[in-house]
Amino acid sequence: MKNSVLKKEKTNAGSGMPVREAQNAGVETHLAERVSAVSIAGNVLLSAFKLFAGVIGHSSAMVSDAVHSLSDVVTTVIALVGVKISKKGADAGHPYGHERFECISSEILAALLLVTGIGIGMTGMRTILAGNYDALTVPGILPLAAAIVSILSKEWMFRYTRACAKKMHSSAFMADAWHHRSDALSSIGSLAGIAGARAGFPVLDSVAAVVICLFILKVAVDIFRDAARKLTDTACDEEYTQQVHDFIARQEGVRRIDLLQTRMFGEKVYVDVEIAVDAHMELEDAHAIAERVHSGLEKSFDNIKHVMVHVNPYETPSE
Repeated sequence: MKNSVLKKEKTNAGSGMPVREAQNAGVETHLAERVSAVSIAGNVLLSAFKLFAGVIGHSSAMVSDAVHSLSDVVTTVIALVGVKISKKGADAGHPYGHERFECISSEILAALLLVTGIGIGMTGMRTILAGNYDALTVPGILPLAAAIVSILSKEWMFRYTRACAKKMHSSAFMADAWHHRSDALSSIGSLAGIAGARAGFPVLDSVAAVVICLFILKVAVDIFRDAARKLTDTACDEEYTQQVHDFIARQEGVRRIDLLQTRMFGEKVYVDVEIAVDAHMELEDAHAIAERVHSGLEKSFDNIKHVMVHVNPYETPSE
């Protein structure tokens, strides 16, 4: 006896996705728009202030920091677009949904961070390698104040964006949050460099710019690796898979689990499972067990998008 079950939930006529999923998508899209508005407004104001302070105060580290903050505006817009596309329901061209578009936006974010970091690092290295440090202009007090304001502002934006990203289960906005954190860390580098330059070591301002570059490159690599993992059907981690296994094994009528496979699909999870039930059971009863496993997984694990349950006959040793 073999049987495969795919549960079909009531769908939203406008979106082509299950009603519950459509409602969640609407809430998450609204939250994404709110986070984006806060992030864009904050970064525009902060970038303008830091650029003004860097130019007036003669600080290359603060100008680099301003460019980094301005890049956050672009990355936030990309994250928002990626999230909005990923929340669209399945259609004829994308019958499995659009979740992976969010991973694509994360890859774009990583590329932008990489380019930004390399540019900042090259500028700092040129100044360091050129020598003639006595001719460098010592930064004023304004860039020092701007660095402190930036550290506090970007750390708050990191915590706010990260909290919202967790609610949305969004890798793109989590990447954006870490972009804010990298900006806060780069501002710490700016603060140290500017303070060192004012203490009589002008080259430290450029050294700080190179340190900022390294922070940015590290974040870019981490974001890229995470997005790539979710784009390549990577299995869920061992702990998560064990939780799914234990849940299935507890279901009444399941005699054995013959196969369990999981894979990441953007922020969602696909599960394929083969269960063994009593070989002499009526087909309708076997179907009910498979349906119970299917619906139970979807209700108990919010990020599971699709479950395929295959039923095999279980023969006792005597049989």
